[in-house]
Amino acid sequence: MKKYEVYKNIRKRAVLFGLPLSLFALMMCSILCSLMIIIFSFSLLMVISIPFCNAVLYVVLLNLERIKSYPIFGSQFPKQLSNKPKPLITYSTL
Repeated sequence: MKKYEVYKNIRKRAVLFGLPLSLFALMMCSILCSLMIIIFSFSLLMVISIPFCNAVLYVVLLNLERIKSYPIFGSQFPKQLSNKPKPLITYSTL
């Protein structure tokens, strides 16, 4: 009988080809644009150079993901959630 492992990384973010979804979408847009350029251009140089440019972009995006240097605009959620009302007077204001 076949055994299945429990998937424990459910809280990790989605990754496609080693890229998070936003960078993967950027890569797919680049590939679609390059396919349009290849279709409508009749130059052998373009046909050879565009896949090379896509490969370079993929390596750059992988390195950006590895060192986390692409811009992150902060967290969407607060660090702590609470239903307690905030007091008007705190110890620091006394």
